[in-house]
Amino acid sequence: MVTVRDLQHVFVMTYGRSGSTLLMGILNSIPGWLVRGENRHAMRHLYDFHRTGLAERDRVDAARASQPTHPWFGIEGFPEVASLQHIRALAEATLMRPEHDTRVTGYKEIRWYDADLPDYLAFLQQVFPGARFVLNTRNLEDVAASNYWTHKDDPLAQVTAIEEKMLAAAAGLGDAVHRVHYDDYVADPEVLRGLFDWLGETYDQNRVEAVLATPHSRRGKHRDAE
Repeated sequence: MVTVRDLQHVFVMTYGRSGSTLLMGILNSIPGWLVRGENRHAMRHLYDFHRTGLAERDRVDAARASQPTHPWFGIEGFPEVASLQHIRALAEATLMRPEHDTRVTGYKEIRWYDADLPDYLAFLQQVFPGARFVLNTRNLEDVAASNYWTHKDDPLAQVTAIEEKMLAAAAGLGDAVHRVHYDDYVADPEVLRGLFDWLGETYDQNRVEAVLATPHSRRGKHRDAE
């Protein structure tokens, strides 16, 4: 049996050049928090592994597949609960790597645009019971004008479609999701009190302002914020 630490998990959902690295810094200013950066959606590979195991288990005739002469021998016993537990242990040991004093961990990612996004979010909630999601948006015209997007075809249409997909999928998360808007909290950090209240954490204005004063982008603090 895989044992896991009693950790809470928070994931930042967003798109490129939305200010999510700044938001990650704000979350990491909370004592006991360790939110990692992007991993190019590495968890999607574990999602595909888990989903494939379940699909093949349910597809075969269990009685026949349990025989060593069957070409799919053993897949009928694919253990769903054990798979979820091991996936969590692997993700925590490799992607998140919580430290001895970590209470809350997770990561921010900019690749939430797959067609099966609602199913993927449900999978994350299975792997990390009680997981919460911070959905970070930004003025789409500014996002589309950043260097990350300008070389793409019709960048405004692309980022608009991604945001709409995220918002639609997040609607199914209920109280497990909280939306913040980069332009709002950069203009007035006090709006983040709502986020901190939702997280059950104390809003420390000095810590937040110290993070806001620190550049969090390779290309400058505001226009091309990551």
